[in-house]
Amino acid sequence: MTPAQHTLSATGRASHTLLAAGEASEHRTLIITLFAVFVAATLVITVWAGRQTKDAADFYAGGRQFTGFQNGLAVSGDYMSAASFLGIAGAIALFGYDGFLYSIGFLVAWLVALLLVAEPLRNSGRYTMGDVLAYRMRQRPVRTAAGTSTIVVSIFYLLAQMAGAGVLVSLLLGITSDGGKIGIVALVGVLMIVYVTIGGMKGTTWVQMVKAVLLIAGALLLTFLVLLKFDFDVSELLGRAADNSGKGSAFLEPGLKYGATGTTKLDFLSLGIALVLGTAGLPHILIRFYTVPTAKAARKSVIWAIGLIGAFYLMTLALGFGAAALIKPGEIIASNKAGNTAAPLLALHLGGVDSNWGAILLATISAVAFATILAVVAGLTLASSSSFAHDIYANVIKRGQATDKQEVSAARWATVGIGAVSIVLGALARDLNVAGLVALAFAVAASANLPTILYSLFWKRFTTTGALWSIYGGLVTAVGLVLFSPVVSGKPTSMFPDVDFHWFPLENPGLISIPVGFLLGVVGTLLSKETPDAGKYAELEVRSLTGTGAH
Repeated sequence: MTPAQHTLSATGRASHTLLAAGEASEHRTLIITLFAVFVAATLVITVWAGRQTKDAADFYAGGRQFTGFQNGLAVSGDYMSAASFLGIAGAIALFGYDGFLYSIGFLVAWLVALLLVAEPLRNSGRYTMGDVLAYRMRQRPVRTAAGTSTIVVSIFYLLAQMAGAGVLVSLLLGITSDGGKIGIVALVGVLMIVYVTIGGMKGTTWVQMVKAVLLIAGALLLTFLVLLKFDFDVSELLGRAADNSGKGSAFLEPGLKYGATGTTKLDFLSLGIALVLGTAGLPHILIRFYTVPTAKAARKSVIWAIGLIGAFYLMTLALGFGAAALIKPGEIIASNKAGNTAAPLLALHLGGVDSNWGAILLATISAVAFATILAVVAGLTLASSSSFAHDIYANVIKRGQATDKQEVSAARWATVGIGAVSIVLGALARDLNVAGLVALAFAVAASANLPTILYSLFWKRFTTTGALWSIYGGLVTAVGLVLFSPVVSGKPTSMFPDVDFHWFPLENPGLISIPVGFLLGVVGTLLSKETPDAGKYAELEVRSLTGTGAH
C-alpha cells in the first residue's frame, strides 16, 4: 500500500463522504435507530427463548425441536457471516475474478459436509464433536483435545466477525480513532455474551433464522438495484467494473491476486483446499445438526442450506462487481484497506451519496450486516462454550458426574471468558480482510477436526493416539504457520504491519497443515500399541448409518 493510501485510511475520507457535514447528524440518527431496533428485537427473541430453556438439551441443542427447513435457514444464517457479506464483496471489488474464488470455495464445501459428515454426525453424537470421538476412544484425552480444537477454531472465526463489526460501525458513525473502533468491538462482544448466556441454542437459532431472511432480502435488493442501474445487462456491468478498477480486462481474468508469482499460485491452492474441506470441520456448523429430531431432518437442513447459500453467493457477484463499477478503488481502500466496506458503500452509491435514500439504504444494509455479525458470533460462542462445558468441564474435570445445571452454568461462564479473549484479539485484527480471516479458521478446522471426524467414523483401526496426534498436530501446525505468515507480520495489511518476523510465505496454511493433520492421524494410529474396540466401532457404524440409538 502506498503512503497516500495510508493517509486516506487514517483520515477516514470515505466516512466523511458518507456522512457529509450538513447531513451527518440526521444520517447518524437514522443509522443508530435502525441498529437499536434490530438489537432490541433480537434481545426480545433471546429472552423469550431463554425462558423456554429448561435443561442441557435445550441449552445445547434447542431441545431438538427444529424442522429441516428451520435448521437449514439457521445453518445458512450461521454460515453467511461477515466474511460472506463484507469480505467477499470487498475482495471482488478490489480483485475481480480472484475475489469470487472465496464464494466458490465456501459453496462447494457444503457438498463435503452433506456427503460425509451431516447425517453420521447427527446420528453418532449428542451435543459436540467430542461426543463422536469419545464413543469408541478414551474419553478424557479425546474430549480435552476436541474441546481445545473447537475453542481455537471458534476464536479464529470470531476474529473475523469482530473485525467486521468494528469496521462497519466505525464507518457509519464516522469514528476514525482506534479507541472508538476497539470500543465497538467490545460492544459486539458484550452483546454476544448476553445472547448466548440468556438464550442458549434456542435463542441463537431464532436469531440466526431472522438474520438469514434479512441478509438474503438485503442482498436481493442490492442485486436488483445494481442490475437495474445497468438495465440488466451483465456484460455492461462487468465492462464498467473492469474499466473503473483501473486494471482493464485483467480484472475479469484469473491471476490478479493469485497468479502473479509461484507463491501466490500456491496461496490460491492452499486457500481452495482450506475452504472446500473446512466447512465439514467447523464446530458451530457441526453442532447445528444436533438441533433436529432425525437424520432425515439433518439431510433436509443441509439441502435447504445449500440452496439458500448458493443463491446468496451468486448475488455476491453483483455486490462485488457492482461496487467495482460504481466506486473508485481508492475510495474503498480509503474507507478500509482490506475492502470490507464495499457493500455498505455500494448501498450508499445506489441510493445517492448526498440523498436521504442513500442514507436509508446504507443504514438498512449496514443494520443487516450488523445482524449477520451478531448472529454468527452467538453461534460461534455457543459452540466453543458448549464444548468447554460438555467435553472439558463435565467429562474431564467432573469425570461425568456434573449435573445438567452445573454444565449449563459452566457453559455460561465459558461464554464470558471466550467473549473477553475475542474482544482483545478482534481489536488487533480490525484492519484485516474478514474473508481472509475466516479462511484461516477453515484451514485450522480442516487440519485438526476433519481428519479425526472422518477417521473415527470410517476407519476401524483408528485409535485414541491417532486422534490426539491428528488434532494437536493439525492444530499446532496450522496455528504455528499462521503466526509466522504475512497475515501476522511483514506487510502493510498484516495484523502487526510495523514488524516482520514471518518466514512462512503463504497467507493460508491449508496446503501444509491439512495433509499433516491427516498424516499424523495415520502415523499415530500405526505407532500406537492400542487395540481398537471392534465392538464399539461396529456399534458406531450401525448408529451413524441408521440412527439407531441416536439421542
